[in-house]
Formats: sequence, structure tokens, C-alpha cells
Amino acid sequence: MRSTLYLKFTFIYIIFGFLSIFTVATLGSELVTSHLERNVGSELYKEANLIASDYLPAYFTESLSASDVQVQLNGMRTYLDADIWFTDSAGKMIRSSQRISSVVHPLEIENFNPAEVGSSQFLLGNYHNYFQEEMITVIAPVTEGFVTRGYLLIHKPYQYIADAKVNIILIMYMVLLVIYILSFSILFGVHFFVYRPLRKITEAAKQYASGNLEHEIHINTEDEIGYLSASLNYMSSQIRDMNDYEKKFIANVSHDFRSPLTSIKGYVNAMADGTIPVEMYEKYLKIILFETERLTDLTQDLLTLNEFDTKELLLDKNNFDIHEVIRNTAASFEGTCTAKKISIELIFASKTLNVYADKRKIQQVLYNLLDNAIKFSNPDSIVSVETTERFGKIFISVKDSGIGIPKKSLNQIWERFYKTDLSRGKDKKGTGLGLAIVKEIMKAHGENINVISTEGVGSEFIFSLPAQK
Repeated sequence: MRSTLYLKFTFIYIIFGFLSIFTVATLGSELVTSHLERNVGSELYKEANLIASDYLPAYFTESLSASDVQVQLNGMRTYLDADIWFTDSAGKMIRSSQRISSVVHPLEIENFNPAEVGSSQFLLGNYHNYFQEEMITVIAPVTEGFVTRGYLLIHKPYQYIADAKVNIILIMYMVLLVIYILSFSILFGVHFFVYRPLRKITEAAKQYASGNLEHEIHINTEDEIGYLSASLNYMSSQIRDMNDYEKKFIANVSHDFRSPLTSIKGYVNAMADGTIPVEMYEKYLKIILFETERLTDLTQDLLTLNEFDTKELLLDKNNFDIHEVIRNTAASFEGTCTAKKISIELIFASKTLNVYADKRKIQQVLYNLLDNAIKFSNPDSIVSVETTERFGKIFISVKDSGIGIPKKSLNQIWERFYKTDLSRGKDKKGTGLGLAIVKEIMKAHGENINVISTEGVGSEFIFSLPAQK
């Protein structure tokens, strides 16, 4: 990056300086010269016309003497620092005032043509080779009685324009130098506010690519670069958490698959080599069947969770009676409840209570919650399912009086494969995915599920559903 972006900015800055100097030296010089020529020529033309129209016509009416004209021309010479010629209409010199007394003016201008100025107000050059230096010349007619009787010519040295141009160009160079120095702050700002943060981001990208997700970008500016660095830091933390989760997930899946597979393999080998007698086959085949069911449940739960992870869950929402679903789900646990001497108590808000949701998914939620409640309830206890209606919502509660959930575990029970220490002794067949599935289904519905639990007293899970549409 040092050899590309930073050098590009430096190269552009240097090129900017050279182009600025070149522009001032060429285009700037030409524009200044053109402006000064027009400005000086215009001012001389105004002065010449002013004298030629207001003062000199009196000479041809003999109300103004030649000496008076000479005084006027001398004053103009001093004021304008120029050579002043007053001629008749044919170009014959009447009076003149020279800047340099030793320079003799012509008695008559050869090939005099007052129209040679054309559409311009001035002429540039040595004016018919009468001057040794370049001059800017203006010609103004002197009219008397609507007849052109003479002409006033003003010759000002072009060196005046050249000197003014040099002074202006020098000022322009000084201003350009100041601007160029000040513009260095732009390069300085790019270095500190763009290049250095980008270098940190580039280094972070290299670290992430090499697998170092612990690397952090320390940029705290509240701009696009700061937002980008914060996003990358957040991304790395999410990937890091995801990697940790994947490792934990794989470890849990491996453990939950390995345990039943080890049991199945051990019993099958023992039966195959005769360690287990034939009369004991029935007992151990039931154990193998139990472990197989564990593997089936775990596989099904993983497929269900994969459905949530790989795509947005498509819900088939309809209006249905939640009480009917609760009754049917509770009936499916009749055998289990009878064996454990547990009864399920249904407390309904009304005879029927319709909700708007995915019936099959909500039935799965109820099944998982009832399965946990029965599994962790003590014998001769009651599991209650209660419905209430408040604020346009239907609330369903599944409550048991079992072993309860430790306070420190309340926020972790929704994690995949998580089992509390209290549940590990009783939950032999559980996969640790039931509540994770419940949480995903409620999230897909845009609803909440909460738990209230006291260790040794019992647990109550409450979730909400929208009332029928």
C-alpha cells in the first residue's frame, strides 16, 4: 500500500505544483499581458480623445496659441510619461512634447494613415520606425466645425506594460507558493485521516485472512472509515463467536452420537461373540432400540434446526383453536404420564380460543415444552397448561413442579445442546435441542417466550400468540 496509494497522492501533489507553475507562466502571463494592453490602451485613448475634443480644436480657431498648446502637451507628457504629437490632418507636425529632449520628432509623418488603428484603440510597435523601443500608440482626431483638422498621437513605452506584468506575475507566483504550501495540509490530512486508517484496515484484513480473528482495528473516528473499522471489528467478533460455536456444536454432536453408538457397538459385539447369552438378548435389544431412538431424535432435531439456519422459515399461518391443539398434544403423553403417575391439568380461558399462527409449528412447541415438563417432574405431581387472553394476545403457560432450573442457567437453556447439571441425571434421552427449536419457532412468529423457574420448586414457560384475524 505504501508503494501505491500513498505514492499516488504524493505524485498527484507534485504534478499539481508543476501544472500550477506552468499555467501561471504561460496562460497567466498571456492573460495578464492582454489585460494590461487593453487597459493601458483604453486609458490612453480616453485621455487623447478628451484633450482632442475639448481643448485642441481651439487652436484652429486661433483662440488658443501655439505656446498654450505646448504647455498642455508638456503637462500630458509629464502626467502620462509618454511622447505627445499634435499634427495636422496630413500628418505634418504642429507641436510635440518628447520624454527625451535629445530625441527629435519628425517634421512630418511619412505615409501617415490615421485609419491604420482599425477596429482597435491602439497600435503596438515602433510606429513607422520613429522609436528605438516598442511603443503603444493611440490616435485621436481633432475636429473643428465637423471637419477633422488634425490628430493627437500619444506614444507610451511598452516597457511600462512589461514592468507591470512582471510585478503582477511575481505576485501571482507568491500567492501560488502560499497556496501550494497550504495545500500541503491536504496531503497531510490524507496521510493521517485516510492513508493511516486504511493501512490499519489493510493490516487487519491480512490478519483475518491468516486466521487471526483476535486482531482489532483501533480507529475511533465518527466517519465512514471509522464505521468501516467498527463493522470489521464486529464482523471478526461474530466470526470468532461462530467459530467457537461451531467447535462447541461439533463437540456436542460428536459426544451425543458417540455415546449411543458406543453402547450399540458394545452390545452388538457382546452378542456376536457370545458374551451375552441368548436368553438375555431381549433385554439388550431393548437397550439398543432405546439408543437408536436417541440417534433418530437427535438427527431429526438437527434437521429441524438446519431448516431454521439455512433459510427463512416459511410459516403456514391460519386461524385455529389453540385449545384443541393443547388437548391433542396432551393426549399423546397419556402413556408416559400414567407410568410416572403424573397428571396434566388444562385451564382454559374459554371453550374455544382461536389464534393466528402455524398450527404444526405451535404443536411442536407445545410438545417440546410438555415433554420437558413431564420429564423433569417428580412422580405424583401435576403439569398444568393454562391459556389467558390480554391486550389482543393469547398467552399459553406450561407449568410443572419438578426439579427447576438453576438461576445461572436461565439464559443458557435456549442454547443448542445445553443441559443443566440437574437435568443430566434424568434426561437420558434428551438431545439438548428441544428448547432451541422452541425459541427459533417463536422467533419466526415474531413472538416471545419466557421462563420463570425456582430450583427444587418447578418451572413455568409462557409464550404468546396473536389472536385470530
